[in-house]
Amino acid sequence: MRVLGIDPGLRITGFGIIDFTNQRLKYIASGVVATDSLTQSTPERLGVLFNGVTEVIQTYQPEYAAVEQVFLNVNPKSTLSLGQARGAVIAAIVCQEIEVVEFSALEVKKNVVGHGRAAKSQVQEMIKRLLSLKVAPGTDASDALAVAICGAHQFSMKNQLQVAQQKMKITI
Repeated sequence: MRVLGIDPGLRITGFGIIDFTNQRLKYIASGVVATDSLTQSTPERLGVLFNGVTEVIQTYQPEYAAVEQVFLNVNPKSTLSLGQARGAVIAAIVCQEIEVVEFSALEVKKNVVGHGRAAKSQVQEMIKRLLSLKVAPGTDASDALAVAICGAHQFSMKNQLQVAQQKMKITI
């Protein structure tokens, strides 16, 4: 199964693509979709994010997607901008008819590093180790790969539960 992970932001949105087969993770790609606050209006930037994520999906053909949820910031304007970026990203994914799940940053860090208050450098190091990379990707791409790993684990558990439920129906 191919999973897309997204760490949304209005300035920089990280993406990560992994394959998850037989409980094994395989790195496929990662990077960022960047916008320019100096030359682009907010609607233009949202369009760049929508188109960039659409291009990533069309290039790598993920079957499942996971997106990091908005955290409440002290600055309401920042929180609103992040929410708009998430909306553009989720719309791009849904328009490609891919199922989307959402995780908080705490859930992602706990799933990948083992505790929810992990530093970005710890997330990067775990991504490097889990995906057998020689060099850790940048923070936005590492965060997106962590979201993808979290999504892959949830999808796997969901499938295992469905199989178990089917077996129970058969034996009853």
